Amino acid sequence: MAGVNAELVRRFYEEVWNRGNVDVADEVFAADYVRHDSRPSQAEPGPAGQKRIAQNFRDALPDLRFEVEMIIADGDLVAARWTAEGNNSGPWGGQPPTGRHARFSGVNIFRFEDSKVAEIWNHRDDLGLMEQLGVRVFAGAEPE
Repeated sequence: MAGVNAELVRRFYEEVWNRGNVDVADEVFAADYVRHDSRPSQAEPGPAGQKRIAQNFRDALPDLRFEVEMIIADGDLVAARWTAEGNNSGPWGGQPPTGRHARFSGVNIFRFEDSKVAEIWNHRDDLGLMEQLGVRVFAGAEPE
């Protein structure tokens, strides 16, 4: 089953993130899926929450491309390490578009239940991303 779950995760990155086919999230995520994220915002549960996250991020970086560098699967858990890049031509996170290019990495850990993602832990280099976009990261700091 671990191999099947790993392929579903690979499909998620290719379809949802690289092609913008956010409706594939309905096939990948359980109706009550929960997202654990270090950011203060809270995504709504289920596929709708994942679709909104992906669509908002892709609106901000329409040429966004994810390269999955490693997938490790063990039982009901799958970890994926990736690097993404794109040009910020749309608003994101309350910030206007900067026109800058960003390249950043992250790791997602997926827990499967009944052949769908029940939980995801998202770890992304938001500090590096925001610095590359020239967005104020620390109070009082001026963007470059």
